[in-house]
Amino acid sequence: MKTVPFPKQNQSKPVGIWIRVSTDDQAKGDSPEHHERRAQAFAESRDWQVKEVYRLLGVSGKDVLDHPETKRMMADIRRGHISGLIFSKLARLARNTRQLLEVADFFKTHNADLVSLQESIDTSSSAGRFFYTMIAGMAEWEREEIGGRVAASIPVRAKLGKPLGGSAPYGFKWQDKQLAINDAEAPTRKLIHEMFIQLGRFKAVAKELNDRGFRARKGKLWTGPAIRWLLRDPSAKGLHRKNYIKSHGRGNRWELKDPSEVVYHPVPAIVTEEVWDRAYAMVEDKKEHRQRKARRTIHLFAGLVNCECGGKMYVRPNTPKYRCHECMHKIPIVDLEAIVLEHLKGYLLSPEEMAGYLVKADDTLREKETLLGTLQVEREGSQKKIARLYQDYSDEKLTGEQFNRLFAPLDVRLKQLDEEVPKLQATIDVLKIDALSADRMHTESKSLFDRWPHMDFDEKRRVVENLVMKIVVGKGDVAIDLAYFPSYEALNIEERTVPGP
Repeated sequence: MKTVPFPKQNQSKPVGIWIRVSTDDQAKGDSPEHHERRAQAFAESRDWQVKEVYRLLGVSGKDVLDHPETKRMMADIRRGHISGLIFSKLARLARNTRQLLEVADFFKTHNADLVSLQESIDTSSSAGRFFYTMIAGMAEWEREEIGGRVAASIPVRAKLGKPLGGSAPYGFKWQDKQLAINDAEAPTRKLIHEMFIQLGRFKAVAKELNDRGFRARKGKLWTGPAIRWLLRDPSAKGLHRKNYIKSHGRGNRWELKDPSEVVYHPVPAIVTEEVWDRAYAMVEDKKEHRQRKARRTIHLFAGLVNCECGGKMYVRPNTPKYRCHECMHKIPIVDLEAIVLEHLKGYLLSPEEMAGYLVKADDTLREKETLLGTLQVEREGSQKKIARLYQDYSDEKLTGEQFNRLFAPLDVRLKQLDEEVPKLQATIDVLKIDALSADRMHTESKSLFDRWPHMDFDEKRRVVENLVMKIVVGKGDVAIDLAYFPSYEALNIEERTVPGP
């Protein structure tokens, strides 16, 4: 069994890529395409979903915060469209310390993460979050003062009818700081309510819209969650709500505020109140039905335990064992919990294990960096050879046939290198960040296990979800894939299993 390298809580995380290359940088061959491929490769290695790419080409540092792309990025963070930003180095994001404090404060306030590849900062990891702690110490007084003013102003601005930022609801547009009907979107918004009343299912409405060629903003396909959100938004019946969402931690990004805090302002209606109320009642009925059916997880490793035959293992009602539904293999609950806890302690608290891991990680990192240097030299050489070929062809030293014959293999190899170099850089970025995360986690683990006997079930479950990716129960052993350790296969470390009952 191989250790899975990355934290489970980061999977499917929506992120953006920040590309800022000045005119001087481009003149030196520092292309924006290279930065984008490197960031894309890093995101893929984390199983993150790249939602947006923000491009500031030929922009100097002093103009960054006022640039339209910066404002678009910050708006996407505010509305939860992305929850992290990947960039090549801190200098690309901010011109000076003060700007960096402002940006870091903004991301921390909105529970979003910063990933700087060159400085090996990933604030979604335990080690990377120390970056926020450091920033907080430098600007705590300013943050509290600004945060207090902003928090106090939101309800006031909402009651005065002033815009609070963000996009207009689907079917509307901002016009002279007021919401007006968007003639291109309003018919679709109306159709959504009518179709839901007829079909009764979010996904069915989304599929019907997509099949008929209707698209959401930016040409995206409709989804069930998007349909549900619009059906619950009262702007369609002429009531625009403000001050209705508040931040609710890293795991659950937001929640609706108490109804007494929500402020409503009249806007032009897209559907009648009767149609909206009927569709909304159907939405709430489905929500109540789902809540009745939902069952609380009552076992620490529910959903994480697999049998070596490939089947899932669950605990049947009123039984003391995890059981495979395929081959009927089983293991007592208390035995599995004891095995997994000792396994975690062995890795997280053993100085020998941690030291060995860090040595292997360092060796692997050096090998990858050496390979990267070799590929970069080859890439520069290929570019120079192509430049010389063009010059010889321009000087009529080569015929067209000779040029094509010499150019073709160089062009193929250069394209291969343009793809491979960013991927390798992303692998190096991952190794650096994971090594820092493991080192910091080691210093915090003793406190965790000292508190373990006094933690309630929900706290223990959160720890397990963050540290354990998969448990495979065999006939004579239990293999555990940990989330915070780079792949043993990548590090050439001998795989380890724990003796089972």
